Amino acid sequence: MKHIDIITKKYDQLLLILIIILCAMGTVMLYSASSSISLNETGGLTDTLFIRSHLKRLLLGILIMFLFIIIDYRKFKSIAPYLMIFSIILLLATKIMYLVKGINFPARWLDLGLFTVQTSDIARFSLILYIAYYIDKKRESLKDFYNGFLPPVLLMAGILFTIVIQPDFSTAAVIGLIGFSMLFIGGAKLSHIITTGVISIVIMIPVMLMRSYRMKRVIYWLGSIFGINSGSEQEVIGYQAQQSLISLGNGGFWGLGLGNSLEKNLFLPTPHTDFIFAIIGEELGFIGAIFVISLFLFIFQRGIKIAKETTDPFGVMLAVGTSFSIIIYSFINVAVVTGIFPVTGLPMPLVSHGGSSLIINLACLGMLLNISQAKRSVSHATSWKPQLNV
Repeated sequence: MKHIDIITKKYDQLLLILIIILCAMGTVMLYSASSSISLNETGGLTDTLFIRSHLKRLLLGILIMFLFIIIDYRKFKSIAPYLMIFSIILLLATKIMYLVKGINFPARWLDLGLFTVQTSDIARFSLILYIAYYIDKKRESLKDFYNGFLPPVLLMAGILFTIVIQPDFSTAAVIGLIGFSMLFIGGAKLSHIITTGVISIVIMIPVMLMRSYRMKRVIYWLGSIFGINSGSEQEVIGYQAQQSLISLGNGGFWGLGLGNSLEKNLFLPTPHTDFIFAIIGEELGFIGAIFVISLFLFIFQRGIKIAKETTDPFGVMLAVGTSFSIIIYSFINVAVVTGIFPVTGLPMPLVSHGGSSLIINLACLGMLLNISQAKRSVSHATSWKPQLNV
């Protein structure tokens, strides 16, 4: 009973409240954003097609989150390398399965019979866990390029390559950014980070432009910045981005009211996934959009606070990796919707429709809540301090 009392009283309760508020708001907005497309796909039979699947996944995700709150996060340290290898196998299996079946769509979902999983989400979780494990194990030699810094970078390159060939370039780029952020905060030299980053960009730009649709998105985005987009082809390429801005513009300061979005009525593609933030801005206005952004910022702040207060290096890096994962995904999603970045196809954490992303994010947050109890469980402090100046 004493162990249970410690768990229920010592975790970061404010963080849990923020997560619940964001999930609740995401559920409401998902129903609103998906109602029209649900009616369209079911021939007018129901407007709850997507919200029903979301609620099932949300329930499963919450159960997993509380399971991760209870299980000591340090038990995952021993399986981190094996989970990384397993993730690479899953990614390769997904691609091979699509090739064997002759499916031309991006090989991002692995069909396991009863359900499908987006294997890149499992890879993201595995990478965060592995780099936290590696920094904890090799933190004294991390500043050495060959013996400390290079091994995790090569392994990260391998897992990113298997994501790029799906193809899913944007997810690979973001996971790479999370990995480099963790290595830098874990103590890697800035010169090593910059050199490797420059080499990565030099390699990734041609890879990105190899796919014509990605090149067209970038060209349209650059054209929108300099005001040179014109012609019917550019309008088709930039249709989603244009409708997103129209949706935000419709909302103004106060919004049109919950359920009153115009763009969700089959004008804005994927209003319930990648562009749900546009519907939030349209229905809840500038105030609602800022509120959602603030929730993500508060979750990030709590995560960094937990990292600073934890005395276990493995817990510190897990907290950092989880916090950066949530804030980077949310920032990029908002940047795409507002036209700051080109269209990427990345979801908004805990808000967009999508099972694998939702469950993995809740699992990571459950682990973060577990780490927030670390001060009561770590019996020895270390002199190692991460580069946390956030």
